[in-house]
Amino acid sequence: MVGSGWMFAVLSASAVAGPAVILSWLIAAVLVISMALNYAETATMLPQTGGIVRYPYLTHGRFFGFLMSWSLILGGVTTVSIEALGIVQYSATYVERWAGISLVSADGSGTKLSGTGVACAIALMLFFFTLNVFGIRFLGRFNQWITWWKLVVPVLTFILLFFTFHGSNFKSHGGFAPNGSGAILNAVAVSGIFFAFQGFREGVNFGGEARNPKRGIFMATVVSVAVTAAIYIMLQVAFIGAVNWDSMGISPGAWSQMTSGEWASEPLFSALDTSGIALLGAFGAVLLVDAVISPAGAGWLYMGDGARGLYGMAMQGSLPRGFARVSARTGVPWPGLVACLVLGCLFFLPFPGWYQLIGFTTATASLTYLAGGPQVPILRRTAAEMKRPFFLRGSTIISPLGFLAASMVVYWVGFQVLCGVVASFFVAVALYAAIQAPSQKRLALRTGVPLGCGFLVAWVLLQTFGPLGRDTLSFPVFWSLCVVLIMAAVVTMRGATDTEGREEIDAIWWVLALVMALFLLSYYGSYGPQSAPTIDFPYDSGIAVVIGLIAYYWARRSGYRTPDLRALQTPAAPPEPHRERATTVI
Repeated sequence: MVGSGWMFAVLSASAVAGPAVILSWLIAAVLVISMALNYAETATMLPQTGGIVRYPYLTHGRFFGFLMSWSLILGGVTTVSIEALGIVQYSATYVERWAGISLVSADGSGTKLSGTGVACAIALMLFFFTLNVFGIRFLGRFNQWITWWKLVVPVLTFILLFFTFHGSNFKSHGGFAPNGSGAILNAVAVSGIFFAFQGFREGVNFGGEARNPKRGIFMATVVSVAVTAAIYIMLQVAFIGAVNWDSMGISPGAWSQMTSGEWASEPLFSALDTSGIALLGAFGAVLLVDAVISPAGAGWLYMGDGARGLYGMAMQGSLPRGFARVSARTGVPWPGLVACLVLGCLFFLPFPGWYQLIGFTTATASLTYLAGGPQVPILRRTAAEMKRPFFLRGSTIISPLGFLAASMVVYWVGFQVLCGVVASFFVAVALYAAIQAPSQKRLALRTGVPLGCGFLVAWVLLQTFGPLGRDTLSFPVFWSLCVVLIMAAVVTMRGATDTEGREEIDAIWWVLALVMALFLLSYYGSYGPQSAPTIDFPYDSGIAVVIGLIAYYWARRSGYRTPDLRALQTPAAPPEPHRERATTVI
């Protein structure tokens, strides 16, 4: 869980909310724990490799499972890319100082990689791939020591930063919340705070490989979040206290300019290095070493996580069966690793920097977590006979809270990020119609392929006239056309499929409605493009909560005893092949 997030989020979050970002970390920890608790019950009941993408198939069918799997591909693969970006950006200053090679540049969108920097990031992706293919057994021997290193260095960092603490940073320069209360919630989603906690999902996705799922999954999903939350909050307090405006090269109180200032590439190292205290400067060298170890440790683990997600999709029939192949020698699902490598490198093209990619990664991953909350009550209804080693008490509150955690993060990323998220998310409708539905005998090939291809062409064409393209259509018109196009494609599929197919389609209306409703609200709300929002904070977030609760109970009601769940409940269900044991995810 301790990767590049802790090294960059302290600065990017401060740029959004100022000192009030401390509250953002507390809010994020509560939200993530509520999500993790829901997954803890499901994952201990049904420990499966790639569990996060496989459980939606059990509650809402294969169409919904495919949508969630697609979101995980977008969010999971880009997580690996972010760790590679983090290593290169943190290395940029001393590489330029010692070798004269420039790895980064800065503009209004923040610090991003140069061509040489992107090449280095691709090399790191290849390194993560190699570790997963050949090095899991070797690294597993040192995993405990790596985990302790990743915990000790952040703790020492915030202790040392208190020697250069300036309490005035918390009350001067605009006060405690210089950008208002709404920025506190915005920071949760767009600055890397929520992203920093996403390691909890590895405990779920590696659940089928754990020796003791009950203990291992609970420790990985709940305890690890609580421990890292305490570390992150102390780091944030120490960093804000250590901010030196002159050294950053920006005006005092210009919080929003931090991501393009002198500290943007290596925030914590810069705070130590410019303190003028010899001990702190010396420890900066240790931090630079950790800037490779922590993201690299997270990067190779996230790549393995993504590969297991693709493995889970293949096991559910959403990808060719070849993605379910595992190495006979290492037990690694290597086709998924290849896919993660290629896709992760491709994301460097539109997102060449950590600050540019973080919002998209957070939002797409959060779409996947929407499935977590409703799983608990649905499976208690449809699979009541299954043994639950961990029974979630208080689920009537925690389950909807976990759902709201995911849906609110999707809203808080803001309109600009949501434009890309919505555009990429609904590509899954085309892929399902053209590939998945025909392969599952839900649609005839002669129906699915033209429908999927036609929707994809129309969808891409529509995006060119929207906010991501020429922006020639007013947003209400653009949004309405998006809704009509989505409705037309899904209704056409429903009319052309069989009874089981209609049941699957009826189970996904809530997620389509939720995403489009939040997209519409984001335009008119406080995180939209309007200088004077039609719906200001906190009313917009209140409306988003109401929308989320409606969607939660709709999702809960839409769940049913799916064919995949019935297959699991059949005693003759074939066992999965053995794979490597799960590793610690801190």
